[in-house]
Amino acid sequence: MKFSQIQYERMDMDKVEGQFTQLLEAFQHAASFPEQDTIMAQLNKLRQEVESARNVAQIRHTINTEDPYYKAEQDYWDEATPLYTGIVSRYYQAIVDSPFRADLEEKWGAQLFRIAESTLRTFSPEVITDLQEENRLASQYVALKASAKIMFEGEERNLSEMIPFTIAKDRDMRKRANEAKYDYMRQNTDEFDRIYDTLVKVRTRIAKKLGFNSFVELGYARMNRSDYNAEMVASFRQQVLAHIVPVASKLVERQRQRIGVDTLEYYDLSFDFATGNPSPKGPPEWIVENGKKMYAELSPETDEFYNFMLDNDCLDLLSKKGKATGGYCEYISQYRLPFIFANFNGTSGDIDVLTHEAGHAFQVYVSRDFEVPEYHFPTYEACEIHSMSMEFLTWPWMEHFFKEDTDKYKFSHLSSGLQFIPYGVSVDEFQHVVYEHPDMTPGERKQAWREIERKYLPHRNYAQNEYLEDGGFWQQQTHIFQSPFYYIDYTLAQICAFQFWKRSQSEPKQAWEDYLTLCREGGSKSFLELVQVAKLYSPFEGDSIPSVIGEIEQFLNSIDDKRL
Repeated sequence: MKFSQIQYERMDMDKVEGQFTQLLEAFQHAASFPEQDTIMAQLNKLRQEVESARNVAQIRHTINTEDPYYKAEQDYWDEATPLYTGIVSRYYQAIVDSPFRADLEEKWGAQLFRIAESTLRTFSPEVITDLQEENRLASQYVALKASAKIMFEGEERNLSEMIPFTIAKDRDMRKRANEAKYDYMRQNTDEFDRIYDTLVKVRTRIAKKLGFNSFVELGYARMNRSDYNAEMVASFRQQVLAHIVPVASKLVERQRQRIGVDTLEYYDLSFDFATGNPSPKGPPEWIVENGKKMYAELSPETDEFYNFMLDNDCLDLLSKKGKATGGYCEYISQYRLPFIFANFNGTSGDIDVLTHEAGHAFQVYVSRDFEVPEYHFPTYEACEIHSMSMEFLTWPWMEHFFKEDTDKYKFSHLSSGLQFIPYGVSVDEFQHVVYEHPDMTPGERKQAWREIERKYLPHRNYAQNEYLEDGGFWQQQTHIFQSPFYYIDYTLAQICAFQFWKRSQSEPKQAWEDYLTLCREGGSKSFLELVQVAKLYSPFEGDSIPSVIGEIEQFLNSIDDKRL
């Protein structure tokens, strides 16, 4: 069924709970493993109906946050989701306590039970009203960013539409565009602070009610991190500081020389080449059509997948008034539909979306036969291996999109991927500091962010912008508000994706086969188990970062970037 043809209907939580209770009672009274297994299938079918309705409502709300009908539905799901979480927790308790658990685990794998046990630690009926408040606050943040109306160059623009001006060749244009963008953020900084301050307190309250020492512990449990912990992540951040920050600083200095400025200001950071950043050489329709050629040539599996996405209206790519910022992939399991949401704006990011979000969508497409919803996607850090690696595995087709700018794109893509990692660990360390000190004032949080920036991103010069110099940059990072502790996942996955990039340079066929094997596993294994399946080094191993950094440096040093 096409996404546009899906008839959305609100799920009545009282009715859902009644159906769930009836099935759970039958499950608990079942006299055999086959009987319980049959009822599990019925429970999972009901779960897919509920979760699909919620996902359809959320997608349509983000496509147009000003649509009153789907705004009301988003409000409904903000309230209903914690109630539904409670219902699913009863299911988790039932399978964990099942007398036939060994048989169920042998059939469905240990990961389902790890997720069940982890999730049970993150929920209690006592925190339902707190979870509802947390959802409302996160939705307020999304709406606030989507509501941006910035008058620039004679036209009203949202945050996504400002991006092309922030990377313009004309330096004065870049400066004015960045000033306009951050003036909007400055004007709303107190509201961003209010939302986040309340979120921190609500999340800390939830953690305490559930028996955790702080939200840090609860945050890790919510992320279903079963084979690594905060100490391992802290060690990873130190590796980044030691091995990547110095290389990133060299790349920033090359950028300064390349674009011909005496001092690299904050509004220069996203401007890579004096001749202009690489950009697609055609309109959105042309990009989509070239994507069709690319995925047809990459593999039979990607050809089938991409045509399925086009045939079923599963792409919403253009930036529009009232549309939420950013990009994401969602899965509507009842209809077996992946869905890609994006904000095309004429920059190279449009191609990155077509590969990054398509990596997520391709993974869930090839693993959609898993009957348990937990296995449609893996945990987040493993999800991001699929997306970031797809960006590199499609390199041979970048000439279709960038033509004479292809070398420019590859240099920028690889170097920015490396430079992203220090930013990613900055976001992670900031969240650790915030949730370890939940009584910080908004001003203290901003000061903490600025200190962390200076450690991992020493090249950032905000002297010409008081809002940023005072530590406001983090307020634009959606994950900090919506998905606490998610962001480190991108950095762990980037190290894995670099390994796929390295392998694809010499063994493209084998790299693709390993990637396809990884995608087919869906979420049936934990992060480090999936890393092993893909024949990758764990990012937590001491030599994993050095194993790719040297080759990346060598590649970037082989290019005369000043001529690009």
